[in-house]
Amino acid sequence: MSSEQSAPGASPRAPRPGTQKSSGAVTKKGERAAKEKPATVLPPVGEEEPKSPEEYQCSGVLETDFAELCTRWGYTDFPKVVNRPRPHPPFVPSASLSEKATLDDPRLSGSCSLNSLESKYVFFRPTIQVELEQEDSKSVKEIYIRGWKVEERILGVFSKCLPPLTQLQAINLWKVGLTDKTLTTFIELLPLCSSTLRKVSLEGNPLPEQSYHKLMALDSTIAHLSLRNNNIDDRGAQLLGQALSTLHSCNRTLVSLNLGFNHIGDEGAGYIADGLRLNRFLLWLSLAHNRIQDKGALKLAEVLRSFELTHTEVVERRRLLLEKGTQERSRSPSSSRHGDSKTDREKSQMVGISNSALVDKTDKTQTMKTPKGLGKKKEKSWELAKKEEKSGSGQSPTQGTPKKEDATKAGKGKVTIPEQKPSRAKGIKIGSREKRSILLESELVVEATEVVNPLLEPVEHRDGKVFMPGNKVLLHLNLIRNRITEVGLEGFLATVQYQMQFSKAKSASKGPVGLLWLSLAKNCFAPQCPAYAIIQELMLPRDPIKAKLREDEAMAFFP
Repeated sequence: MSSEQSAPGASPRAPRPGTQKSSGAVTKKGERAAKEKPATVLPPVGEEEPKSPEEYQCSGVLETDFAELCTRWGYTDFPKVVNRPRPHPPFVPSASLSEKATLDDPRLSGSCSLNSLESKYVFFRPTIQVELEQEDSKSVKEIYIRGWKVEERILGVFSKCLPPLTQLQAINLWKVGLTDKTLTTFIELLPLCSSTLRKVSLEGNPLPEQSYHKLMALDSTIAHLSLRNNNIDDRGAQLLGQALSTLHSCNRTLVSLNLGFNHIGDEGAGYIADGLRLNRFLLWLSLAHNRIQDKGALKLAEVLRSFELTHTEVVERRRLLLEKGTQERSRSPSSSRHGDSKTDREKSQMVGISNSALVDKTDKTQTMKTPKGLGKKKEKSWELAKKEEKSGSGQSPTQGTPKKEDATKAGKGKVTIPEQKPSRAKGIKIGSREKRSILLESELVVEATEVVNPLLEPVEHRDGKVFMPGNKVLLHLNLIRNRITEVGLEGFLATVQYQMQFSKAKSASKGPVGLLWLSLAKNCFAPQCPAYAIIQELMLPRDPIKAKLREDEAMAFFP
């Protein structure tokens, strides 16, 4: 009985371990809560908040700077900076490798499929491909962004991390979803980059407003611009043609322009031709894979040979000629008069006479002493040294000559030097005095800047009309895969023949020679067309690459 009573007596003691377990669970929960509470108020969370992109100083390593700036801008997932993949040579597996692969294929099929899927996802993951110079992480030469949308915040990151790249030369954006707003932001970013940035490629980014011409502004430093596959039509070509040149402005930095794979027709080709009328800086132009027919082709061919000036161009030419003539006339007489007044003031200072009546008398008596006085006070007066350069550059300062002879010689030198170009060149080559050479070099620079405007080129008057020599600066013109027939082909044949005659007449003098490459294949005419065969025959000796190949072949046969 006692044992039976003890059993129920032991029953009230049984819950004690349960209560201990429950109390232990409570204590464990309390410990967890105590451990979790300080984790929520850790100081590092508060420390990360004040970090801003403006406070970050870029190191010049694009991979590090871009990742840090994206993190500070709030990006959790952002593209990685990777090296641009190089094309590998074709790999031909050996027999042993192929046999081993076939034996191991059943056992490794699962892992291979998983690796292939991962590699495909990694391939399509957005990246920023860079091309380095000499495998140095700080010497990024080119940047390639392809297939993912570049937002305005990303452009803000680029505005911070691209300027430290001192060797950046090219930026290529292919199908990045640009808009007119983000294009404006991108254009504002370009002046912040290094001065070595000369090439910009925006391909596969059609814009509703077609504001690509903003890349060709007068203050732009882009030398090579590619705008392929942007659905540019005649309206966009009009804006681009105006950006090339107008009657009062001209783009002087752009060297190559690629407008291939667009929707440019005859009207747009006419606008591009209008831009080439007064542009003497563009060397390379591609209008391949467009919709240009005979009308547009004839306009392009017309500006490459002698063409008639319009009424507005004739008026502007006359205005420029009058302005240039007045500048030359005001330059020589005013400078001589100013020189005389300076010498009068210098003579009065040398003699120390303040009376104006005595100054007139001393002019005649001091003429023999002025060269010596000029030599003595050369270091004291800047105006005196300037007078020495202009009036006494051709003779030694110790030789005394009458004042009339000095004035006439100085006047003749100032009037005739801008007109006698061959004599100036001979004077420089022979080796005249140092002061005279400096003066002549400065005048040559001034004349070079004045002759830049094509409207000041020599013209030809025929039947009451003014004809100007065509554009001889454009070297490469690509019109492959358009809609040009034999009618447009005849226009280019006349252009090539004219440029050949012009180059023969100007063979002795250095200057622009005209087209060296003209690509007209894949148009609406037969390859056996006589006009096309003549063009090919005339352009063959002008192609420097083919001429170099022929020379190499000749050297190989006759070493």
